[in-house]
Amino acid sequence: MSAGPNAGANPRAPTLARVDGNNFYVSCERVFRPSLVGRPVVVLSNNDGCAIARSNEAKALGIRMGQPWFQCQEMVQQHGLVALSANFALYGDMSDRMMTVAESFAPRQEVYSIDESFLDFDGVQGDLTQRCRTMREQILAWLGIPCCVGLGPTKTLAKLANHIAKTAERKPGSYSPELAQVCHLGALGTNELHALFEATAVGEVWGVGPRIGAKLIDGGITTVLDLVRMDAATVRRHFSVVLEKTVRELQGVPCIELDDEPAPKQQIMCSRSFGEAVTRGRDLAEALTEFTSRAAVKLRAQQGAAGAVHVFIRTSPFRKDDPQYANSVTVPLVQPTADTASLVHSALRGLRQIYRPGFRYAKAGVMLVDLQPQEVAQAAFDFDGPALGASRTSSEPKAADRVKLMTAFDAVNQRFGRGSLQLAGAGGVNKKKGWGMRQERRTPCYTTSWAELPIARA
Repeated sequence: MSAGPNAGANPRAPTLARVDGNNFYVSCERVFRPSLVGRPVVVLSNNDGCAIARSNEAKALGIRMGQPWFQCQEMVQQHGLVALSANFALYGDMSDRMMTVAESFAPRQEVYSIDESFLDFDGVQGDLTQRCRTMREQILAWLGIPCCVGLGPTKTLAKLANHIAKTAERKPGSYSPELAQVCHLGALGTNELHALFEATAVGEVWGVGPRIGAKLIDGGITTVLDLVRMDAATVRRHFSVVLEKTVRELQGVPCIELDDEPAPKQQIMCSRSFGEAVTRGRDLAEALTEFTSRAAVKLRAQQGAAGAVHVFIRTSPFRKDDPQYANSVTVPLVQPTADTASLVHSALRGLRQIYRPGFRYAKAGVMLVDLQPQEVAQAAFDFDGPALGASRTSSEPKAADRVKLMTAFDAVNQRFGRGSLQLAGAGGVNKKKGWGMRQERRTPCYTTSWAELPIARA
């Protein structure tokens, strides 16, 4: 079942890097509130329900991802825990800035989630480890966001390298401190590489979930090195094609392209650079309608629902003679949804807030954030609906009918080609009644609202 002594190394493969913001939501908050540095901090979900981000200090207290807030409240007095409401407008804008800095260091970039992206360094000459250290230092200096970078010949190895870069300082007995912050697996010799694999639990591999991990451990596959040495064809017979791809990737054979992820995304983005400059708001609205529709298809494919929509537009920084403008906004939803019409409506609502005439726009995009499985999506009272005991009229759509409609929508486009069935023109969408969401602990939108800009006093 051995893959040979050189498993995990493929010098002909391109070099990929995974850039990941450390405890991203908490790091964004600390940029504008330095007093939070060194303190246990958690960021709460919509309506302050549960912890969706934790500082290292909060993790040390035993706070779990997704732990309900009411279970953590006593730690405020006992341990000085600070809890903040999610500020997706801030996080989305800081993410946009971080990705912009990162993409300037490589020819190709895939934004995987709000706090992480993959960079393709294929064809780039020079010391890639130093290049990534420079990128990390620039992100920290310009934005105040600490991040770690992992490099490898495949996405799975780059993700594993990122894990090592994050934990090297905390595990000096397992990993060399030299691998902290930036870890380049492709630059290591076979013996060094296998020593790292042997020191890393198999459950740390991208694509190895708890169920598969438990099955592997029961079979004596406890470390990454054990998994690397397995025969890929045997893995396929006893497990799945997905795990076979994972093993081949660990052996240095690229199997996962930049647009093919094995796990559900935490955020979904769709953006494009225009072939020619766009100057009309109507054209931007049509583009964002298409981008949101594509993102909604991906969201439904992973059986998820989005709690907010992040929209951004920008001119080209390379057209020096053109006036420059860039802006973004995050529009929370009254309840999570995967309905294309609802998502498009929110995206266009955001566009109306940030669009300014008189500019030549070069790029626009939509990111669906605050994702969660459909089966646990929160519901909301329909105060505008019929009274208790009353029945809806036949013309009023139900949630189940909308799901069926979207399923049919996707089926038609899958059979006859993407874009065969589309929403009507976005200009006719009516603005809905305003609503509010409980965010008692939200910090100001420091970078997206003039009224909430931070003030520096001497």
